[in-house]
Amino acid sequence: MIKSSITINLVKQIKTGPWIYWEPLNVSLSKAAMLGFNGVELYIPSADEIDIDVLLRLLLKFNLQLSAIGTGAGKVLYGLSLTNPDEEIRKQAVLFIKKIIAFGAHFGAPSIIGSMQGNVFHNIEREQSIDWLATGLGILGVFAEKLGVTLIFEPLNRYETNLINQLDEGVKLINSHHIRNLKLLADLFHMNIEETSISGSIRNFGKYIGYIHFADSNRYSVGKGHIELQEIANALLDINYKGYISAEAFPFPDSDNAAKTTIETFNKLFRNEI
Repeated sequence: MIKSSITINLVKQIKTGPWIYWEPLNVSLSKAAMLGFNGVELYIPSADEIDIDVLLRLLLKFNLQLSAIGTGAGKVLYGLSLTNPDEEIRKQAVLFIKKIIAFGAHFGAPSIIGSMQGNVFHNIEREQSIDWLATGLGILGVFAEKLGVTLIFEPLNRYETNLINQLDEGVKLINSHHIRNLKLLADLFHMNIEETSISGSIRNFGKYIGYIHFADSNRYSVGKGHIELQEIANALLDINYKGYISAEAFPFPDSDNAAKTTIETFNKLFRNEI
């Protein structure tokens, strides 16, 4: 079953970014439920600042699932990454992500590593940075596996990282370093910049894909740009994708309209798979 999800940002220090909802959690969950989304993806400041019992009660109240949880605040707020040349910072990054993974595991939700992958720093060999990244992902993949959840890794476009930009690079990373329990996130916005063919890459590497970010070429909600959505939908159906498709997009022209556009497009493309 292909399931719909929408992003909610709970990091108060961040005023702009590609998340649909920014309102208090109970308000955002209520709106997501009213529109018919299956789940929500949360972007949180840390695992310590969200009450597990409160979130559980709210999800039950609105009949929603936690589709995934983001780890990017570790980099944005605290400057942590898995490829920082400072070993102590890398250790702190792993610890921060472990706490997020443990938090998400209470709900059976995977954690996403995107910006926390970091970059190749000046005067550092690329292969060294890749080794640091693979080491961190290897530790975290095993940790997540023990808790019964998957770890999700997101290739980002070249303007956000100089490490892993395409799905095939993510596949190479997994296979060459034998990383367990790691799936890839196919983000349509990043793929529109980096991939020769979005649908072709989805078909070629479908068995590695564990999550989808739903956004158009301009990072507005799907249908507001020029991505060929039907081709992508056909590719996802061809690989028998059964996970979440989550709207990570700017709230243009506002959150409610972006959410409505997203669910209408999702239902049009995948209504026979729900």
